[in-house]
Amino acid sequence: MQLKVLVPSQVFACIENVARIVALTPTGAYGILPQRMDCAAVLAPGLLSYVTASHEEFHIAVDAGVMVKTGAEVLVCVRHAISGADLGRLQQAVQQELLRLSEQEQSSRRTLAHLESGLIREFVELQRA
Repeated sequence: MQLKVLVPSQVFACIENVARIVALTPTGAYGILPQRMDCAAVLAPGLLSYVTASHEEFHIAVDAGVMVKTGAEVLVCVRHAISGADLGRLQQAVQQELLRLSEQEQSSRRTLAHLESGLIREFVELQRA
């Protein structure tokens, strides 16, 4: 099988010769083998694991998204993805990414609050005029 992982800005990964895939859904783990019928599944945030034809296992931490299998191609579309073979390092990378996203969110909220207060001041000035 071919596994293609897409994030909003790019193709995150394109892996050939995948023997099996296991992904987390809101109802539990979902496995895909090459002979499985075509299907689609909603993904929950968690690990997407896959094994190559050479029996190497890899993991990708993914955010919520969708997985679609058509023929020999499996397409995964998620908001964020981080890859790694070592689960310990992958967990650390996910924690760092969550911290970075949290800081970006706080910055965005401050900017939005500043814009809102400026807009309110402009409305008050218009009412006085």
